[in-house]
Amino acid sequence: MTDNAAPPGPTGEMISFAAEGHTLEGYLVRPAVMSGNAPGVLVIHEAFGLTEPIKAVAERFAAAGYVALAVDLFTNQNKVVCMARMTQGIFMNSLEHQGVRDTRAALGVLGELPGVDASRLGAIGFCMGGGLAIALACTDHRVRAVAPYYGFNPRPLEAVCRACPVVGSYPEKDFTLKQGLALEQELTAANIPHDIKVYPGARHSFATAGPAFDGVASLDAWNRVMAFFDEHVVGSGEAKT
Repeated sequence: MTDNAAPPGPTGEMISFAAEGHTLEGYLVRPAVMSGNAPGVLVIHEAFGLTEPIKAVAERFAAAGYVALAVDLFTNQNKVVCMARMTQGIFMNSLEHQGVRDTRAALGVLGELPGVDASRLGAIGFCMGGGLAIALACTDHRVRAVAPYYGFNPRPLEAVCRACPVVGSYPEKDFTLKQGLALEQELTAANIPHDIKVYPGARHSFATAGPAFDGVASLDAWNRVMAFFDEHVVGSGEAKT
């Protein structure tokens, strides 16, 4: 009798880790089948925290062969208070506030996990997380490429001259449109590999579940991210065995 059962999918679990004197949690997902060490990707949530759609992004990366860690930057804290502090940090100290430091700590944990090739790390973020992904690109040499979705740029913008390659996705009908256009201009001037695209008619949060979800734009953005990461993350080092 033929076994027509589907192959096992990626498996996820919650983990906790230390970050500057406090504890953070994250949703860790590994590929169902691994041969040697895999590339890693850090998934950075938006203002709503570590939601099911954000976990689904991590699962999607794991299905593509990455070890994915979706960090919960609001672990055991009031989301409103955390978001207020994060917003203040973004505008007052956009490259070194607590959110950036916690993001770097999470990247370090990801790189040290068994089965992860620390020379092949990427990051993806949405809205608040998109801004943190760009800040990570400017402040941490371990990340090989980042994928911000409708995120804010660091201040000063010239900081992106030291960024890693960037693949960014921005909706036309959104307050972050100018952020994406300014980022593209600065990356071009700095001769940093990038792929910045604006989606006509799309709105904020077009890539995650919700009333603004745009299936066509979301799929196109995902395909661009995967192609870009194939080149700049997967292809940036040799898997360690």
